[in-house]
Amino acid sequence: MKTLASIAALGAAAALYAAPSVADSAPSTCEIYPKGEDHTDVVIPCVFSQRQGYITLRRDDGVVHELAPEGETVGNYTDQDGRPVYRQSGLGDQGLIFRFPDESVFVYWGQEALKPADPDNPTWPFTTADYDATTLLPCRKLDDSASGSCPAGITRMEGGQASITVKSLDDETFTINFMSDYTNAANREVEATLEGDTWTVVIDGEDEYIVPLAAIEGG
Repeated sequence: MKTLASIAALGAAAALYAAPSVADSAPSTCEIYPKGEDHTDVVIPCVFSQRQGYITLRRDDGVVHELAPEGETVGNYTDQDGRPVYRQSGLGDQGLIFRFPDESVFVYWGQEALKPADPDNPTWPFTTADYDATTLLPCRKLDDSASGSCPAGITRMEGGQASITVKSLDDETFTINFMSDYTNAANREVEATLEGDTWTVVIDGEDEYIVPLAAIEGG
């Protein structure tokens, strides 16, 4: 169970992983693509930092990119060697793409993808080392009658509130916040209905998740 101080920290963390802002620093995952290639085997930890529009990207292979805004066009930068770099948003709220003259770096928020698969843990990559509880939520595409299971990590708070981080059927990770007076998810449209002891949550009019109250409240 989280304290009020933890709730404030969670709010900051949620903003950080959705889109780092002024003076933020986020552990991330970097995929490195050589120029002209659409496949890579280089997937490494990195840290994305941003301060007043200036970006630092520290990669686990020792490479550091220092990017400064260039001109008035949003997304244009120069690196520490004066080379042009272009930022793109093709990853949605999962991360950012940086186009360098000799390579592209896909930056994904968080480092869940770097955790080794664990066949003995059906809720991987979520574990109780990082969350108050883990579970498998019934989930499905609204245009598909067949239901699947989506792993989730639960961070509980005071007052029967919780943030549940889900790995979706599309292999994206996002968080649904069940607060006392609202339910939302960063950069996603949420329709949530409580019937009895079960929440039905529809994300972006496409994906449905079934969340029991027991998962939120614990006990």
